[in-house]
Amino acid sequence: MKLYEYQAKQIFYRHGIKVPKGAVAENVEDVTKIMHELGGKAVLKAQVLVGGRGKAGGIKKAVNVDEAVSIAREMFGKPLKGEKVKKIYIEELTDIKEEWYLSLTLDRVEKCFSLIFSTSGGIDIEEIALKSPEKIFKIKIDPRWGLWDYQIRELFNKAKISQEFWREITTIIRAIYRIFIDNDAELVEINPLAVTSKGLVALDAKITLDDNALFRHRDLESLRSYPEGLEGIAEKEGMNYVKLDGNVGVIANGAGMAMATMDLIYLEGGKPANFLDIGGGASAEMTKKALEILTKDENVRVIFMNIFGGITRCDEVARGLLKAFNELRIDIPVILRLSGTNEEEGRKIVAENLKNVELVDTMEGGARRAVEVAKWQ
Repeated sequence: MKLYEYQAKQIFYRHGIKVPKGAVAENVEDVTKIMHELGGKAVLKAQVLVGGRGKAGGIKKAVNVDEAVSIAREMFGKPLKGEKVKKIYIEELTDIKEEWYLSLTLDRVEKCFSLIFSTSGGIDIEEIALKSPEKIFKIKIDPRWGLWDYQIRELFNKAKISQEFWREITTIIRAIYRIFIDNDAELVEINPLAVTSKGLVALDAKITLDDNALFRHRDLESLRSYPEGLEGIAEKEGMNYVKLDGNVGVIANGAGMAMATMDLIYLEGGKPANFLDIGGGASAEMTKKALEILTKDENVRVIFMNIFGGITRCDEVARGLLKAFNELRIDIPVILRLSGTNEEEGRKIVAENLKNVELVDTMEGGARRAVEVAKWQ
């Protein structure tokens, strides 16, 4: 789960990290009010959960209220890198002397946390690595022991940071480590961390949280925002959905099963319309919601449900199908493969109640049949 910049900066501020004065605008009237509060000069930053906003025109400076209003009108409601701009964060201008990069991230390969610093901030870390790899400095933190002072000093010496900044940046590093641990984060990033006449200031903020730990952070879970369209609907229901450009709808329980199903459809000469994983232990209601999502996609000509009952019970999936056909208008042919736990019960429910659902014995046969049906639909 990613937080918007303004949300991340609120957390930074509570942990003692300096951030520019700013406020969130949701309409043009808010923009006018905030610009007056900030003295008529500010930076307008589109709040979207994507990187590279600056290059895409999502960060612009305004030197008066009229210019800010004009910029805001161009931003509001318009897509920026695929995401509609609904909020703009407006913050005071900062006198920047240098731009640094600082982050703490989870390194799954090394099984540790990685503290990353560079004196070449303001651009993506990948770009820094490509252009100036010698300017990236990394410290590995063992999660069993935590962050030690000697590691911070080691980072300063490697990066040749002037001692005048040691105390302040140590405080910031300690703060982002606390944010990372206390909130079960996967990434806490400041880019750029600006050197100013007032000290070190976080001009941008990025926090990515571990979805699996959100049950421990109900306050943060309430900040979750969902994408537009079917992706957002699926995410709210706890499903993983990705829209594709084919016409064979795919529903499977498990990401691996969904990928394998898509591969089989390609091998049979068809094209999947989506990736939809309803997860292990999918309930009847989840099955119904999955069908509801796919029937809203105008490109879907046939739906192939590929269910392997491990944790998931086949009879529960069958009841979800029955519920969907009773409550929704489903004119799209459905090809169903049920295998595993309570397979016989599930197939019986379908055979006796759903004459317009075609049962198949194997996933290969199901993919082949779905592609055939899609061709003459």
